[in-house]
Amino acid sequence: MKVKVAEKCGFCPGVRNAINLARKTLAENSGGKVYCLGQIIHNNDIVDELSEAGLETVDSIDEIEGGTVLIRSHGATLAEIEELEKKGVRIVDATCVRVKRVQRIARELSKERYKVVVIGDENHPEVKAVVGYAENVAVIGSREDLHKLSGHGKLGVMCQTTQSPDHFSGTVAEIMDYGFSELKIVNTLCSETKKRQDAAVKLCKEVDVMFVLGGLHSANTRKLAELCKKHNNRTFHLQNWRELDKKLVCGIETVGVTAGASTPDRVIDSFVEHVKAFGEAGE
Repeated sequence: MKVKVAEKCGFCPGVRNAINLARKTLAENSGGKVYCLGQIIHNNDIVDELSEAGLETVDSIDEIEGGTVLIRSHGATLAEIEELEKKGVRIVDATCVRVKRVQRIARELSKERYKVVVIGDENHPEVKAVVGYAENVAVIGSREDLHKLSGHGKLGVMCQTTQSPDHFSGTVAEIMDYGFSELKIVNTLCSETKKRQDAAVKLCKEVDVMFVLGGLHSANTRKLAELCKKHNNRTFHLQNWRELDKKLVCGIETVGVTAGASTPDRVIDSFVEHVKAFGEAGE
């Protein structure tokens, strides 16, 4: 059995920076309270590891009692930042630089009187944070949401960083069928995400079965699985090797592996080792 790993997969710079910043902050605050407003990244292994080191993940600012607060990689709204400042806590910002760019653009478009249109998942923390930087926003997840645009003149369109280029361009094309006096489109897709998507699609066409590793709540990992599924019906989204059913690799000649931007190298390496071991045992 041959196991191939996508040329580009695993931790992206934004995720790596957030984790390193969390570890540094915990080391500097030994004995002091360190909170994170929401999961720092969408990977339970990393969240558990940091929790054991002292990072307390909370869902609400009301749960924070002084100390230090880490802003996760997906960012936070302006209102949340202001509320934290009023509490007098120390704020450590681990927001991905690409997400911060999206927040800045949303704010600028709003100031220029555009109706801000964000193509993405309205329930994703990145999108929720971005929405908090503009006054007049519509989040478009699918064509069923296009009714939110009726009767608006100036539209400023941007995208959740982890969406695919095809989804972005396709949704923009549908938006153009609606009435507007001016349409401004800003490409806010993450180049790291695109590299991972391109590498995953390329690999899944070359293998018998494809595995996408990463958190089930990770948007970029789910998107990788969706894209691979279009080109290889035998695509499976797993969090780690422990979820692998050996039957999926029995009698298989080539196995492909990729991973989301929040998946640690050790998860990828462990998965590959176990798949190879299954193959040797089968032989």
